[in-house]
Amino acid sequence: MSDTDGKKPLGLGGAPRSGQVKQSFSHGRTKSVVVETKRKRVVVPTPVKPGAPGAGGSSAATNLGDPSKRPAGISDAEMERRLAALRAAKAREAEDAVRRAEEDRQREEERARRREEIEAKEREDRERAEALRLKAEEEERAAKAEAAAKVAAAEARRADVLGTRSRSTLPPPAAAAKPADRAAPAAPASTEDARGPASAKPGLPTPRKTDREKDDRNDRGAKRTTGDDGRRSGKLTLSDALAGEGGRQRSLAAMKRKQEKARAKALGLGQKAEKQVRDVQLPETIVVSELANRMAERAADVVKALMKMGMMVTMNQSIDADTAELVIEEFGHKAVRVSDADVEQVIDTVKDKDDDLKSRPPIVTIMGHVDHGKTSLLDAIRKANVVSGEAGGITQHIGAYQVKTPNGQLVTFLDTPGHAAFTSMRSRGAQVTDIVILVVAADDAVMPQTVEAINHAKAAKVPMIVAINKIDKHEANPTKVRTDLLQHEIVVEAMSGDVQDVEVSAKTGLGLDDLLEAISLQAEVLELRANPDRAASGAVIEAKLDVGRGPVATVLVQNGTLRKGDIFVVGEQWGKVRALINDKGETVAEAGPSVPVEVLGLSGTPSAGDTLNVVETEAQAREIADYRIKTAKDKRAAAGAATTLEQLMAKAKADQSVAELPILIKADVQGSAEAIVQAMEKIGNDEVRVRVLHSGVGAITDTDVALAEASKAPIIGFNVRANATARASATQKGVELRYYSIIYDLVDDIKAAASGLLKAEVREHFIGYARILEVFKVSNVGKVAGCLVTEGVARRSAGVRLLRDNVVIHEGTLKTLKRFKDEVKEVISGQECGMAFENYEDIRQNDVIEIFEREEVQRTLD
Repeated sequence: MSDTDGKKPLGLGGAPRSGQVKQSFSHGRTKSVVVETKRKRVVVPTPVKPGAPGAGGSSAATNLGDPSKRPAGISDAEMERRLAALRAAKAREAEDAVRRAEEDRQREEERARRREEIEAKEREDRERAEALRLKAEEEERAAKAEAAAKVAAAEARRADVLGTRSRSTLPPPAAAAKPADRAAPAAPASTEDARGPASAKPGLPTPRKTDREKDDRNDRGAKRTTGDDGRRSGKLTLSDALAGEGGRQRSLAAMKRKQEKARAKALGLGQKAEKQVRDVQLPETIVVSELANRMAERAADVVKALMKMGMMVTMNQSIDADTAELVIEEFGHKAVRVSDADVEQVIDTVKDKDDDLKSRPPIVTIMGHVDHGKTSLLDAIRKANVVSGEAGGITQHIGAYQVKTPNGQLVTFLDTPGHAAFTSMRSRGAQVTDIVILVVAADDAVMPQTVEAINHAKAAKVPMIVAINKIDKHEANPTKVRTDLLQHEIVVEAMSGDVQDVEVSAKTGLGLDDLLEAISLQAEVLELRANPDRAASGAVIEAKLDVGRGPVATVLVQNGTLRKGDIFVVGEQWGKVRALINDKGETVAEAGPSVPVEVLGLSGTPSAGDTLNVVETEAQAREIADYRIKTAKDKRAAAGAATTLEQLMAKAKADQSVAELPILIKADVQGSAEAIVQAMEKIGNDEVRVRVLHSGVGAITDTDVALAEASKAPIIGFNVRANATARASATQKGVELRYYSIIYDLVDDIKAAASGLLKAEVREHFIGYARILEVFKVSNVGKVAGCLVTEGVARRSAGVRLLRDNVVIHEGTLKTLKRFKDEVKEVISGQECGMAFENYEDIRQNDVIEIFEREEVQRTLD
């Protein structure tokens, strides 16, 4: 068996393409290298001719080509896969070619379209430039014609003058008989033939020196002008300017400037605007830059005017109204004196017409004592479990809900807390309500907070409906409730009065329909109406700082319709309504009268009870808020300034003897924070008090921890927690964090902590009396009193007082107590003993020694 075995030897597969490459090295050395290029062998199947045997068959051997020409080790299946891949590749290449052709066609169309657009634009530019050029040439020809006319007129006048003078100097009239010679001076002297030889002809007068100089200048000017474009080259002379040909022509830039001036004049842009006289609103004080802004003048000019008056001020300083009025008059404007409070006049306070008023749902506030079932009653009405969400079953802040009654009428309910800490919150609830439902437990009768709710309702002049709750209990006594209400001038209908009373049970649902019917009846009597088509106004029921949403205020709309995007001002804050969320947690686009909504988009957290008013512009809202902040700051400053130095010294002296417990309070909502602060102010007496360093809404932050560390105060969190960084900082700095969800527990703990600052009460118990019988002087000891214990017991550890004629001479302790020669702890009544005082020796016979013991009693705050 040979090496070839009937096959070709392994090679490069085809004739190699070889060549020589000449390499160059340093120092002129070269080298020729033979280079051979290797080509990759591509296996292409042999196509089968249509007429060949087996061309129409379906066998795999026919389609796979000659097996002898197939690469070694390739099976039929592998060959079939390769051929399929080859066919797919060819199909893809065909598709790519079609796609590329289509893309090329589209690109060509796009290029053609852009080319046409560019050509059209260039054509328009050329036509515009041609029109401008023709117009410029027309104007230039007109100017040249006018200049030529002027030159002709001037030459005619000069010719007349020269002719008059020449006639006076000519010799005989025969010499002047030639018409051509007479007309020669009148001809234009623009060419050389008309000037030089004419002056040398015999019989003509010689030109004067001034005329010869003028002609020479004209010649020099004509020599300096070159070309046919009419552009000057050299110094411009008067003759060149007046000459029709060869004079100066306008440049293209000058023509463009002239056209721009004409266009601006046609549009009225080039004219100086007339000074406008403005009515400048002038408050008590105004900043210089703001004054310039209101006058529409430059601030630098206003500062310059003030400096001329002798006032060296900057644009950021304030000036008084009188000075500002002088500046306004100097600039030609009119000053209109206004008060700072006038900024609030933009709030719409127009009285609504009767035609615009429409019926609105009643606003009902539920009031009563703690645990009398207010929230449970509202829960039964709403068919929702509200009370389970409150800590300890106690309502911590006002909730506003809207309920549809069985007859289809909407009623807005406000649920206020019942215990004493939330008196101010109940007061706000009574101010915005139409009807008050006074809930009294049938088994508990009238309680202190019930009386407070009655007083709030009377102060607000709001009609009342008494709901006697817990009627299902065995010990219920509704008659006692009605009788107790008589003491507070509340006469119910059952006692022939005018106040409706309904017996209900929040647990079983008894009497709820009667209560809703009573509300509807009272609402019909009141005829509650509002105008929904005006700028909205409402009251802030509650406000809080939400971590994800920012400041959030619960607003009860009272007039108008509050819409998303409205700009409003509320208290010292302002904002733009970013979102409105109703009591069901749904986002709504607008809220009409008597609808409670949560408003997002405030600049800060307002106080509960503030009034929300919608204004037109953001500038007005910001101005009103700034004015209110300034007013509040001035009030605080005035209160501090009213204190005299003597009062400050007296207060500082009094504060030295008062122990303070500093605390920081952070709550979830504004109303809870206010209630806690008010409760803290009531804790304490003349010796100790609680000082609230800071109260706010929102989570406990690093800033609160830093303030607490500096003041050595604990941080009280009510329904809020510290964030991670604040917790780590508090642990590191040793600041105490205390969390509460029920205000009762918070008040009790703070009261106990404040009680620890009270000085212990010292009580004295008299245990005996002794009378001095004799005084002895003992060496190394001093004076020793020989005494007889007349009453009680004399103890070594007790305190003693020395009485002389029933007057206290000395108070101290005993240095020694001896019975005979022995030191003893106590001596009983009827026995004699020896006593010596600590650091005191002025003792006499018949003095009385009073023996007593002290006991410290820890005190607590009531």
